[in-house]
Amino acid sequence: MLSTNDKCHKTHTVNFIYFYANMSMKFPKKEKLKSKKLIDALFKEGKSFSAYSLKLIYLKVETPTDVQFKTGVAVPKKNFKSAVQRNRIKRLMRESFRLNKHMVFNNSEGNFAFLFLYLGKELPTYLEVEKGMRIILQKFQKKIDDAKVD
Repeated sequence: MLSTNDKCHKTHTVNFIYFYANMSMKFPKKEKLKSKKLIDALFKEGKSFSAYSLKLIYLKVETPTDVQFKTGVAVPKKNFKSAVQRNRIKRLMRESFRLNKHMVFNNSEGNFAFLFLYLGKELPTYLEVEKGMRIILQKFQKKIDDAKVD
């Protein structure tokens, strides 16, 4: 016979497994944007919008892939000469996307390529990056929802 704590633990485990079966909180290699052709296509044909110091360039990809989003991050060398600072900002952006991708993962259809650019002049905190990431992902979701209606 299961005790009350065992029942709660079992229910929690089932919910936990269900959540991770539908969407992983990881950022695996297959989700990273590495294709030079795709990056060039993003800059030529991609649509974009900004929020705070972040800019999202996105493109719907027609080729079937095993992932819904291919994501890359970039920080201009013009604004941050130090590679240490650029890498820190990129780590912050990747972590913010990893923790907030659930906002668009289950709510959009099709495959997309994303490129997040940091346009600020000052070294940001994680909270600033996350705030911008949440807003930009909400804007993206709204644009996708508006495109479905049309």
